[in-house]
Amino acid sequence: MRFRFDNAFLRELPGDPEHGARLRQVEGALYSRVQPTPVSSPHVVAWSAEMAGTLGLSPEDIATPQFAAVFGGNALAEGMQPWASNYGGHQFGVWAGQLGDGRAISLGEVLDGQGHRWELQLKGAGPTPYSRGADGRAVLRSSIREFLCSEAMHHLGVPTTRALCLVATGEAVVRDMFYDGHPRDEPGAIVCRVAPSFIRFGHFELPYARNDVALLRRLADFTLRRDFPHLHGEGERLYADWFDEVCERTAHLLAQWMRVGFVHGVMNTDNMSILGLTIDYGPYGWIDDYDPDWTPNTTDALRRRYRFGQQPSVAWWNLARLASAISPLFADTAPLQAGLERYAAAWEAADRANVAAKLGLAQCRDGDVALRDGLHAWMHAASADMTLTWRALLAVDPAAPSPVPFADVCYDEARREGAEPLLRDWLERYARRLREDPLPPESRHAHLRAANPKYVLRNYLAQEAIDLAEQGDYTRVHELLDIMRHPYDEQPGRERYARKRPDWAKQRPGCSMLSCSS
Repeated sequence: MRFRFDNAFLRELPGDPEHGARLRQVEGALYSRVQPTPVSSPHVVAWSAEMAGTLGLSPEDIATPQFAAVFGGNALAEGMQPWASNYGGHQFGVWAGQLGDGRAISLGEVLDGQGHRWELQLKGAGPTPYSRGADGRAVLRSSIREFLCSEAMHHLGVPTTRALCLVATGEAVVRDMFYDGHPRDEPGAIVCRVAPSFIRFGHFELPYARNDVALLRRLADFTLRRDFPHLHGEGERLYADWFDEVCERTAHLLAQWMRVGFVHGVMNTDNMSILGLTIDYGPYGWIDDYDPDWTPNTTDALRRRYRFGQQPSVAWWNLARLASAISPLFADTAPLQAGLERYAAAWEAADRANVAAKLGLAQCRDGDVALRDGLHAWMHAASADMTLTWRALLAVDPAAPSPVPFADVCYDEARREGAEPLLRDWLERYARRLREDPLPPESRHAHLRAANPKYVLRNYLAQEAIDLAEQGDYTRVHELLDIMRHPYDEQPGRERYARKRPDWAKQRPGCSMLSCSS
């Protein structure tokens, strides 16, 4: 098992002169050198074949004791130089000051066979200077959720960080899951996350808050050089082009979240990737019964700042915070305002593309947005499942539209019956629109299948896998990993994984809402 490392983040940016995990405010530096804390008996319980292949790892490599030792935090491969990075952020709309990698430790930047850069990062590998009094560990339940969701999102076509492997540590971690005074021992685990870059909006916010313009500029120049090498020019024009691209990437990311019904749950600025990737899988969830006001995060249950329907607006707000942070690089704010306007335009264009794809249309006409919104209105009124409703459009016959394909997508029979006139009216409008559209039936069905997944990682499915894994049975983790590799395919024999959330899961912890505890 050999990697080719090129640790540019350490080589080109200033680091903390003090090494080790002592809690401290770190100024004038973008990272602190820290070693993973060894565990008693690391063993690999799951791994991504696709990500391993990209990194040049074989199944034989992963089966070695060395692999478990390295990715369990007990050893370092040649070229690894562990560090935790330093950043700040706005959390739930409030400036939180220095945050940093409190439980994440990067091992190094690997160059794959094609010369692409991948930063390897262990989540749950022990304390860092940024752990804020916590232990730097992660529990098995949250690690399974992050491991599975990273790969599921990738196969859905949503920009995301990836996951190489899930390692059980053999040690217990004490957690109070709902912060209600009932801590308990839980099995510990470590996920190896992989991304071209883990730089976040918050990396720029912290030096701005400290009025360290020199460090801010150095970070911006590094980010452009390493992560945006296709952008050319100099000075403010280059910075403006960069911010434009960050805004556009973020718009496309949010459009993909909305397309598949994903709710991040914690859209703080320190959880926003400069590359437009989904990052930090905490209390996320997929919409079951359609409700634009739903959030999976118990911490956000009252304000619902990060609810499903508000995610695109929150992304704009977060980009505005990034614009403020990099404003010292500009003589005036006009280019930054232009970038925010570009976000709005890119979001609208991506949303319209979603409308056409999800409705199976050749293109989105002005009236088609209202048509999509009409289906959402019925889904909300009828307590209909989002994933199943959109997939059911495959069975709609434009010549004789019927509500029959939607008979079993609702969670409340009374609400379904009460909203049936709304559905019948919508189906007539949809059928008329399909008859006007130039796409032949086979092309329409291909569009519908490609945009509307059959399988998503519903919270209750993940919780079923967690329940078994906590007893030492990882078969469901492996099965879900395989199912989520093909979310748009029918997969005969696996239909139970494409059903509505069962009644027992509606209020059960881990199956609907979750806390930030991990």
